[in-house]
Amino acid sequence: MKFNDLSRRNFITAVTATTLATAFSNVIPAYGNTRKKSGKLAIFGGTPVRVKVWPKWPAMIADENLIESVLKTTKSGIWSRIQSPTGTVATFEKEYARLMGTQLCIGTGSGTQALATSVEAMDFGPGDEIITSPYSDFGTVSAILTSRALPVLVDLDRDSFQLDPEEIEKKINKNTKAIIPVHIMGMPCNMERIMAIAVKHNLKVIEDACQANFAKYQAKQLGTIGDLGCFSFQASKQISCGEGGAIIGNDEVLMDRCFTVQNHGTNRKGSNVTIGPKYRMNEFEGAVLMGQIAGARARFEKRNANAAYLDAKLKGFPGLVPQKKYPGTESSGYYKYAMSYRKEHFNNADRSKFLKALSAEGINLSPYIARGFHGEPWVDEILGLREYKALYSAARLKSYKEEMKMPVCDLVCNEEMVVLEGVASLLGSTQDMDDVINAIMKVYDNRDKL
Repeated sequence: MKFNDLSRRNFITAVTATTLATAFSNVIPAYGNTRKKSGKLAIFGGTPVRVKVWPKWPAMIADENLIESVLKTTKSGIWSRIQSPTGTVATFEKEYARLMGTQLCIGTGSGTQALATSVEAMDFGPGDEIITSPYSDFGTVSAILTSRALPVLVDLDRDSFQLDPEEIEKKINKNTKAIIPVHIMGMPCNMERIMAIAVKHNLKVIEDACQANFAKYQAKQLGTIGDLGCFSFQASKQISCGEGGAIIGNDEVLMDRCFTVQNHGTNRKGSNVTIGPKYRMNEFEGAVLMGQIAGARARFEKRNANAAYLDAKLKGFPGLVPQKKYPGTESSGYYKYAMSYRKEHFNNADRSKFLKALSAEGINLSPYIARGFHGEPWVDEILGLREYKALYSAARLKSYKEEMKMPVCDLVCNEEMVVLEGVASLLGSTQDMDDVINAIMKVYDNRDKL
């Protein structure tokens, strides 16, 4: 089969996911300016590939079951988890633990609160250093700063967008106490390597799995590989209640301490025993979560199926490379479907031109995170705080500032990262996925016009 003999749309519909790799192996050498083009770009007056509007998340799952769950809680008068040991929060904690394959779950008011609770419960604080990624939601770093520990950033692996295990050991010193790997986009980090490093250096591991509900790695659910796992149920997440989070784990003593910390230092027996904020999940959040949890697994599987379809369609295509999967990766949360844009295959057009042309075709990809944490003002802010000056030597703070160079993260943020919103878009039909591919290939065909 010759690629030139088929229209772009006919090619997409004719080739199945299982045969696409073979098809692309034959057609990649044909890419070039001599191929038949697939129509004028919409940005220059052509007909867009797609005019259909993507569904909105989370409104698309606000069905009668969810509404009834909230209404029932409203009428019950039980609006705080401390009013009932069998309320919506307690019920959700048991159900989520069951779904994740852990013994215990504690609901919190956000994913950031879950992370902050975990850091405090593990007794990390002033003088301690915790290694994490420069590429995440700021809640990851904020959770460390809340306990006045020092977030130590490690540069990324270019193709996975995860913290690079080869760089971790370079940042370990006598004050390093833990690693917080971030399963960015919902895709598993290289946990085999990270856990080996943690064991070697006697470090704890808190998994930031806030984007990774249900994802599995080497037959284990993300969040169950380290000492604790943290999740988010913020409005954009795969399971959503506006704001909300959870900690999962199997260590009963540690999980009890997490409960106490998030319950403003008050343990399950009602004794006020330690320092802690009030990070409790409320009953309305629990009601919203219970109203959608029944379909969460099916939506997860649908996202993975559609992502696999996109992977197959893009296999061998040099212009957009899907996020790397480490060996042992079985599934992803697919908070985003992430790709690396390689401008050298698009006539050296910078990413903004590619995204603008693609948007005109009806497919909106985004660069996602604009800057890594190492380039944000918080670094200079904490270096000037009296507590950090008192807790860390001048030499350490000076070297800390000097270490804030993350060239791979900068490359990912500034030039290469493009994402398709995964939570809603990956619940679409095969035709929706074909629209994404057709639009990408149409822009590619017209790359000399960018």
